[in-house]
Amino acid sequence: MRRPREARREGCLRMFSRRTSIQLSGLALAILATLHGNVAAAADDAAAAPAAAPSKANATALTAVSVVATGETRQIQTIGRKDIEAAAPGTSALKVLNELPGVNFQSSDPWGAYEWSTAISLHGFDQSRLGFTLDGIPLGNMSYGVSNGLQVTRAISSDNIASVQLAQGAGALGTPSNTNLGGTVQFYSADPDMEPGARFNQTIGSDSTLRSYARLDTGDFHGFSMYVSFDHANTDKWKGYGSQESNQANLKAVYQWGDGDRISLFVDNSRRKEYDYQDLSLTSQRVLGWNFDYWQPDWNTALQAANAYHTSGQYSGVANGYPASLAGLPADYDWLDADYYAGGGIRKDNLVGLSGSFNFGENLTWNVGSYYHGDRGEGQWVTPYTSSPASGLPLAMRTTDYGLDRYGVTSSLQYTLGNNDIEVGVWGENSSNHVERNYFNLAGQYTGLWTFYDGETPFLRGFLQHYTYDTRMAYAEDTLHFMDDRLTVNVGAKSLRSTSTADSLVATSAFAQGSIKASKGFLPQAGVDYKLDARQDIYASYSKNIDAYGALPFATSQATFDASKSTLKPEGSQTLEAGYRVHGETFEAAADLYYTRFSNRLLQTTPCSAVQTCASQLDNVGSVDSKGADLSLIWRPVEGLRWLNTLSWDSSKYQDDYLNGGVVATRGKYVVGIPSWMATSSVNYHVGAWDFTLDGKYTGRRYITYTNDSQVPSYWLFNAGASYDLGALAGFKDIRLALNVTNLAGKHYFATTGTNGYVAADPNGYNQTLQAGAPRQVFFNINARL
Repeated sequence: MRRPREARREGCLRMFSRRTSIQLSGLALAILATLHGNVAAAADDAAAAPAAAPSKANATALTAVSVVATGETRQIQTIGRKDIEAAAPGTSALKVLNELPGVNFQSSDPWGAYEWSTAISLHGFDQSRLGFTLDGIPLGNMSYGVSNGLQVTRAISSDNIASVQLAQGAGALGTPSNTNLGGTVQFYSADPDMEPGARFNQTIGSDSTLRSYARLDTGDFHGFSMYVSFDHANTDKWKGYGSQESNQANLKAVYQWGDGDRISLFVDNSRRKEYDYQDLSLTSQRVLGWNFDYWQPDWNTALQAANAYHTSGQYSGVANGYPASLAGLPADYDWLDADYYAGGGIRKDNLVGLSGSFNFGENLTWNVGSYYHGDRGEGQWVTPYTSSPASGLPLAMRTTDYGLDRYGVTSSLQYTLGNNDIEVGVWGENSSNHVERNYFNLAGQYTGLWTFYDGETPFLRGFLQHYTYDTRMAYAEDTLHFMDDRLTVNVGAKSLRSTSTADSLVATSAFAQGSIKASKGFLPQAGVDYKLDARQDIYASYSKNIDAYGALPFATSQATFDASKSTLKPEGSQTLEAGYRVHGETFEAAADLYYTRFSNRLLQTTPCSAVQTCASQLDNVGSVDSKGADLSLIWRPVEGLRWLNTLSWDSSKYQDDYLNGGVVATRGKYVVGIPSWMATSSVNYHVGAWDFTLDGKYTGRRYITYTNDSQVPSYWLFNAGASYDLGALAGFKDIRLALNVTNLAGKHYFATTGTNGYVAADPNGYNQTLQAGAPRQVFFNINARL
């Protein structure tokens, strides 16, 4: 009952698209209709006239982490450039967020960049139900499969990120996302430097790590400025065979004039190749150890396992020819899927965003943006279930081949009238996605990592699906200020409609085709903030959201889709949160309480192993209730010293049982993959030219079955870093040396859970859906500016 590999969190496959036409008349109609309540119709007429681009104030580059957002009616926290720089170069900004309360980020590599294993959850919501943007450009839910977006590590080099804003529970009303049931993460790119110059960063470290980054800035020339950067990273896996390699180029150009008017162009080109880490189960780790990985380059053992299966027809029990390397596994263990010969992923992305902000007098601002994202990718597994007919070998290369093109526009008008800050906007996106499952002949030992589909013809096609996504959103909100700005009240609503269409282009496809729409004409959001005095405020907010279906319903059989289409409902959430914030000269602190009712939770289960292809079952398992609390404190007792401490408690439980070949008793059970308790403590000390950091994160136990009969244990993880600024030297404006150590104590632990989905029950710990965390790693880098 494991979900297919490239389909894990979001279901499988997705999308198609047409180019969007932008008409100012359509935008005007959308705004007028929004104000009169006809939001859904307006969003349709406006086709692609878009949502709010980030304001200049929001995009301000912060220097450090902050847990207090005075005056905001929601819980908002930020990570600044200084905290991103404190991590090892190339570290995902998502991993840096892990020190904030309520955030659970997991990855099996030390940078949080290996996509198969990266996962983030907020307040009981997993990554597939969150929203992510970069400078207002939607990144979808950043799932592993090429579906509705891309990982932030492929969208921008971490060196070029200025700040990250986290909104748990409810993101800004105009956030261009149709998956943000549980909050949003907004990334902001750094603007070009006002002075011309160059910067370089060179990193070396454990497992032959080599990362080089270079950036050139033009400086300001009559309002125009630009930078272009390139980084190359390559590292061996910390266990097993293979490496992980990426090449990425960024360009950002800004032209500014008048009173804050600006046009900005951002371009990203990313190429990535990743050899995978083998998924583990509780039992396979216990029997085979933490360093157990793919058989590659042991070709003979992989052949032995495949021959044993094809000879005996068994995939559990000690069959004839059972590989000695799997000795010790229980007799009823699914040994054929315990290990494969090799796996990997290839991604090629191009992202372009063009945005502008224009002031028409003191009180009226128009923000507009457009974007394009193209992706070509391939996920690979050597499967023992299929033979290569040309060579007669009992193994074949099974690929999932992706092609994605998506276009979108965002637009908003911001108008100040007396005590009212009024904002209305729209977002439209059209997406086209081809996803196919192919099988290629293997003539002998497979040792490289290249795109099979580019140079060879498949002998078998499991499916060829063509998906289109059409998303329209319109919103209107008013922020009112009373009592000399001591009281802020925010009210608004949005209308969202997302239509998913699937076409099966091969007759033998296991998956469904058709069309389904998720829409809601009125999704309200309201909040209030009251300043008790200059240093303290209290706030409360309410929000309602729905989640677009994506391709999830089409992962079932045609008969199942046809039978369920009329009764299927989109997932929805209603969130209440309230909190207290205080800041002084040496500290800032926040406390937050929240309650979320998650309705129509959709659960996908697949009755075959991950490497195989079969239709899934989709169940509405009813509602989930999440409640919890976050506490955070930043203390600066002396100059140069910052101490961050957080504590988080979350109780997310299923409220109903569901049917799947009988009653599955999930009522009252905890949601899979979500720890109930988390705590962080992070110390940063700056003295003279030195910077020192030490941080620790506690992650509580996580259940890995819906009935809670199997779990991974809790753990503490520590990281440390030190840097020394040499200042101006040898013609350079500044040179800084840094040393980072991840997993300082060398802890063995399970990082990501659910990489191959979850099952209802697994009392013996056989489900191979876990990733081991990386051991202690050491990295040294030199950063220089000209």
